[in-house]
Amino acid sequence: MGRPRKFKTAKALEEAWEDFKVWCDNQSVLTHEFSAKNSEFVSKALKRSITYTIEGFCVHVGLARRAFYDTYADDPRFSHIVTRMKEECEIDARMKFELGMIDPKLAALWMSKHGYSTKTENNVSGSVPVVISGDDELED
Repeated sequence: MGRPRKFKTAKALEEAWEDFKVWCDNQSVLTHEFSAKNSEFVSKALKRSITYTIEGFCVHVGLARRAFYDTYADDPRFSHIVTRMKEECEIDARMKFELGMIDPKLAALWMSKHGYSTKTENNVSGSVPVVISGDDELED
């Protein structure tokens, strides 16, 4: 028998996930800029958001990622919330790219975690019909 579960119900896991998203969306960052007007550095606290990840959630709640997947992803009682968590991570990352909150140069790195690829298919299978018409047919 393993260790006791951190989350006894799907509802408890869902609530922890919602708390994590609020935490991610409300990070406080201290910035420093030089004010030419006052000839001094000015500090300002800004609210920023960080991207949702399963890994970040696990760190936030004090649970190893492997234990999370072994305990919750494989359990039918929790699988729906785990699936939703993965989907929300993907959508959150996509939104932040599309809104310019994350540098587009990092898109391939971030989105590869969700099954996206920058590779394109060059092979065309099957036959493609080619229609050649004479000049007299075009004049009709």
